[in-house]
Amino acid sequence: MNLTISRRIGKFAFDRRVLALLVLLGLLVAGRSWLADHPEHNPWVPLDLDHPSGWATERKLLALRDDVPACRAVLERSDVAFNALDPVGEGECRRDDRTQLVGYPLSPDTPATTCPVAVAMELWKRDSLDPVAEEIFGSRVERIEHMGAYSCRRMYGRDEGPWSEHATANALDIGGFVLEDGTRISVLGDWPEDGEKQRFLREVRDGACTVFATVLSPDYNAAHADHFHFDMDDRWTSVCR
Repeated sequence: MNLTISRRIGKFAFDRRVLALLVLLGLLVAGRSWLADHPEHNPWVPLDLDHPSGWATERKLLALRDDVPACRAVLERSDVAFNALDPVGEGECRRDDRTQLVGYPLSPDTPATTCPVAVAMELWKRDSLDPVAEEIFGSRVERIEHMGAYSCRRMYGRDEGPWSEHATANALDIGGFVLEDGTRISVLGDWPEDGEKQRFLREVRDGACTVFATVLSPDYNAAHADHFHFDMDDRWTSVCR
């Protein structure tokens, strides 16, 4: 009698292990299928700007910062037109990565930046600029008024200290926006005011924080009273002010 009970207990334990294994396999198959349908959450799928932003997007953006060929492959895969310009400069201001977007609505021109900045600009426009403009004003963004990308200088123009991300065009300063309906929105003039323009500026600033490593606005200091500063510093944590 005792022997019979002992054998049954052993079988029950074995059955539980088999059942647990089957459940685990089922979860793995379901998870793999779900990731196939949601590539934006799959860290093993190359970044494609046609995909919505997901859990893995930030990690994929970080991986592009030191890999220019991989970064430009993202633009090509996403059908984003760009020019790959020759390296220029020397020392701390040498620019090995000069990627110039084609058709991006920057004004008065489209400066060459690093490829990660170009990718972030595309995501920012898609996920923040146009949706927020349409929600608040019922009109898309026609022009983004910038104040420059490249400047061979140290931070804040000092004689000593860290080099600015602008020294390698790994940054872009934005001063204002013009919508398709002619509405103009200025960081200097509209950030301090109440109303829809102020709401627009704050929401697109917050949207930029999801794709850029550094986002500085008038909330940061007086030096940024008239513009947003965006860059792709290689730190692992984002600065959003």
